[in-house]
Amino acid sequence: MDAPAELPRRPEELLLQALESGRLLIGEILLGRDFTLRHHADEGVEELSNFSDPASAREIAKFDAEGNFRPLRSAPTLRRGWLIQVANPKEMLMALEEFYPAALGLRLSSLHGMLAPTPLRETLGRQTGMYRVTQLLRDDQAREIIVARCGEGCLRTVLWDLEPGHPLDFLPPERRTMDSHSAQRIPLLCREACNLLVADARPVAKRNVPEENQSPT
Repeated sequence: MDAPAELPRRPEELLLQALESGRLLIGEILLGRDFTLRHHADEGVEELSNFSDPASAREIAKFDAEGNFRPLRSAPTLRRGWLIQVANPKEMLMALEEFYPAALGLRLSSLHGMLAPTPLRETLGRQTGMYRVTQLLRDDQAREIIVARCGEGCLRTVLWDLEPGHPLDFLPPERRTMDSHSAQRIPLLCREACNLLVADARPVAKRNVPEENQSPT
């Protein structure tokens, strides 16, 4: 029986282990052992726009196929038709950081048992200024926002709960557990509600403010 592989200590090592083991999918991207990146739906497609600079991933990730800005890099809207061929693992990691910021760092932390998810109520409890009102968000409202933003609009696995003891069991299992990921995929992880979800919560929570206390903005 083969000895278990030693846990990587740096994102670059994690990437190399993934390439060697055949774990070649991350989000919508297919990785190649020849240090290529492309949309997974373009596997086998020959006529692609070719790039060699890892920074080119920034522009590819910025807009969807219709030219709309993508505020969330992990949304399932990455456009097709490109191939990035870089020189080494370091450059491949640089390109991946443009597509999915901190993805390998989060995965590395999870492998070492150092990833501590933050419940949504704790995240909202830290909000100040114009976003402090999100603390008034009801559970049923939070559920609707989470389903729309996390269940349908993001590829990351949601590791946080609504609050301790209240898991997001209304999301499908593949959206909230790493166990559902295939052996060929590097999971995209979410340890805390993003700024976009907090922004989604603000107008909804404002409806819970008593009318006499509402500001005109």
